[in-house]
Amino acid sequence: MYIFILDNNLLLYGSVVIAIASTDLAMARFLGSVISMTTSYNPSTYVIFAMYVGILFLHGFINSMAVRLNGTFNSISVWWHIIGTVVLIAVPLANTPEFAPASFVFTQWVNETGWSSGFYVFMLGLLQSQYTLSGYDAAAHMAEETKDAQKRGPWGIIWSIVSAFVVGWVFLIGITFCITDFQGQVMEPAVGVTLAQILFDHVGRTGTIFLIIIILGGQFFCGSALTLASSRMVYAFARDGALPLSKYLRRLDKKKSPVAAVWFNIAFSLILGVPYMWSDEVYTAIVSVNTIASSVSYLIPILCRIILARKTFQRGPFHLGRFSIPVGIVASLWICVTSVLFVCPTEYPVTAGNMNYALVPFVLVIGLCTIYYAVWGRKWFRPGSGRDFADDEDAESMEHADDDLKVADVGDAKTGAFATEKQELD
Repeated sequence: MYIFILDNNLLLYGSVVIAIASTDLAMARFLGSVISMTTSYNPSTYVIFAMYVGILFLHGFINSMAVRLNGTFNSISVWWHIIGTVVLIAVPLANTPEFAPASFVFTQWVNETGWSSGFYVFMLGLLQSQYTLSGYDAAAHMAEETKDAQKRGPWGIIWSIVSAFVVGWVFLIGITFCITDFQGQVMEPAVGVTLAQILFDHVGRTGTIFLIIIILGGQFFCGSALTLASSRMVYAFARDGALPLSKYLRRLDKKKSPVAAVWFNIAFSLILGVPYMWSDEVYTAIVSVNTIASSVSYLIPILCRIILARKTFQRGPFHLGRFSIPVGIVASLWICVTSVLFVCPTEYPVTAGNMNYALVPFVLVIGLCTIYYAVWGRKWFRPGSGRDFADDEDAESMEHADDDLKVADVGDAKTGAFATEKQELD
């Protein structure tokens, strides 16, 4: 039982770190498209990777600052996402002289995957929306700062999904009406990114650069918030001794910031992105692993609830009553189906170049977590307890660390409510 708890915590952490890699790599790719539009130079994958490293280091420096500055930074992010989303929807629509027909937007079926099964291709298409169904733990970051958190926390999750659904649906419908050249804008975009090509064709070079800056800002804010969240998780795991090098990763600087945890995440994310220099499929794999890891981290407690604790589980103020078990079963089945789909190949015939390698890092992470528990963790790990680091010089200062770190949670949790909107833009 304990191994499932430890593995689940590490899976959740892994999904957040992989989300940093996918977000920052997407930002680097968008920067590459801006360079292609403004110059005659087309950045290679090596140049894009170099930009990716630069973005990671910027996030590292930002999250090494005082915690209160991070809270301010994330509060700015909220307004950037709200205003930016409205602009991204309104400007392309206002500058498109002739919209695509409604039949194209709502009924057109295009299958360029090589697979003959329409059902399989349809299921693959659902994966884009599944990528946005994550980040529910953002409400937990804010729980200690919220009155009546046992009720308002769950409602915050529900309303974040509803708002993201409405805004994301409106955005996607609006952009799809702006597709006037499917082959040139979607299949073979000259600037390298489909959305950038659509914007370029309708609002021109200057307008596209302005709109992409909005997207880049949203991606940068999101990557910074993810770096903050993952560093909090590393600090919490290290404080309980659940990670290798926990004695060092749990240390704080003079400003009570977990700087060691921040740069551990930056180094981890950098390593994750290295294979991108040799294969574009790595980006797809990173996105897939992010979704699989986060989904499985939610699946484990759901299964524990409906299988192991069906009769002993103590409900809180917010619950689904008699629908709890049926909803849990449906959610579990959905996660299993989508997790399998995320490791399936998306093109046919399958070659070494287009193979979906998402299963490799996923199995690697699970394997390392299991080995770590089998060799070290089982000797001391118990839920709610940790290891004894009596010789750690920072033990006393860390007892008060949570009070300082909570300040950044407010901006982080607000940003989380808009994270799914940003993922639609990626």
